Amino acid sequence: MKDRVRIASGQGFWGDLLTAPVDQVTKGPIDYMMMDYLAEVTMSIMQKQKRKDPRLGYAKDLVELMERILPVCVEKNIRIITNGGGVNPVSCSEAILETGKKLGIKKFKIGVVVGDDILDRIDELRKQGIDLKNMETGESVDTVRERLQSANAYFGAWPVVEALKQGAHMVITGRTTDTGLTLAPMIHEFDWKQDEWDKLAGGTVAGHILECGGQASGGNFSADWKAVPDLAHIGFPIAEAYPNGDIVITKHENTGGLVTVQSVKEQLVYEIGDPRQYITPDCIADFTTIQIEQIGKDRVKVSRVEGRPATEFYKVSMSYLDGYTAFGNLTYSWPDALEKARKADEVLRSRLADLSLKFEEIRTEYLGYNSSHGSIAPELKEANEVVLRVGVRSQDYKAVERFGKEIAPLVLTGPPSVTGFGGGRPKPSEVISYWPALIPKSLVKPEVVIKEIG
Repeated sequence: MKDRVRIASGQGFWGDLLTAPVDQVTKGPIDYMMMDYLAEVTMSIMQKQKRKDPRLGYAKDLVELMERILPVCVEKNIRIITNGGGVNPVSCSEAILETGKKLGIKKFKIGVVVGDDILDRIDELRKQGIDLKNMETGESVDTVRERLQSANAYFGAWPVVEALKQGAHMVITGRTTDTGLTLAPMIHEFDWKQDEWDKLAGGTVAGHILECGGQASGGNFSADWKAVPDLAHIGFPIAEAYPNGDIVITKHENTGGLVTVQSVKEQLVYEIGDPRQYITPDCIADFTTIQIEQIGKDRVKVSRVEGRPATEFYKVSMSYLDGYTAFGNLTYSWPDALEKARKADEVLRSRLADLSLKFEEIRTEYLGYNSSHGSIAPELKEANEVVLRVGVRSQDYKAVERFGKEIAPLVLTGPPSVTGFGGGRPKPSEVISYWPALIPKSLVKPEVVIKEIG
């Protein structure tokens, strides 16, 4: 057993800083790198891509990244864990193996975790009496059945652990919890058992800190953002993990950003509900028990996390089509910029009403004035310029399309001193809504498929 394991965060979402994983594998020692690519809406985007081309449905950025870092990872024996496989992790693995062959790599094994995608099983599950009702509203999934775009169970760390046990140099998953990507190597290296709840909770907290990339090391830092050094070259966080469940959050030397008690605390409270019950497929972590201590420059110790047994359910993340939306922008300049923008909104709404178009929502924002703070924004004495942003939402595609045709006429038939209309008419976009549900773990079985070179 190792006395410690260094697990680096390489990506916090699909579209994150492309240089971060390169820095993590080249600027200092690490044993593992986790990369989180998925969000609820991401799965529906990937599902659409797969329908158009059965070879797609994963984060294509991941393949391009591996072309840059795979030789380094092989040389340094850095193992990679990522959920960038999306809805097609097998194709993702095949694309990366093909890249490896082109790079001349002779031996490389990928463990692919599958089984989370249950979209094709919805009708079968309904016949078994599994309602998959909305956790927030209690509605039956039948109300959106025909509009479902994706349905994926959140697996935890244990399928990833199995892949590591089978010798995988890289593990690619579908919808796995963000925390599981970090917890898995700790379980594997320290031989933690499934009922060592406090240790599992400590690893889960480590995963929660790493999951958003640079947000734990000075990015999006509200306490004192001006004091963050060299934000342009921010070093993503690293969890230095120990067999007893303690962790130290740090980053590579000679990189930007910072790791402080405050930066770690800000990430800890990100996207949590009841802090006493942070529920994952692996355990329940009690965030109120966490002890945090600054033990050196860019070194924060996180310890004494208490955990409780996992529930019998997986969370299921589903998405469904929920109508259409479109947004239009116009910029009004001084003098009377805000007054002009408000008048333009009044004119637009009057014309939409004359057309008897039905919208579930019409939302107006004045960028530069109240788009962030709404009605509590202080009154401006005189704005140099204001961007009018109007959005509509409707189940009726034609209504949203017609809205887009009413923006341009405001240029010559509305208030003066207007600019900013250069991108053409706003086009309707599909609205993808989120449907959270629960499913008994006994009904969904993860499976590990091994793909390899050599």
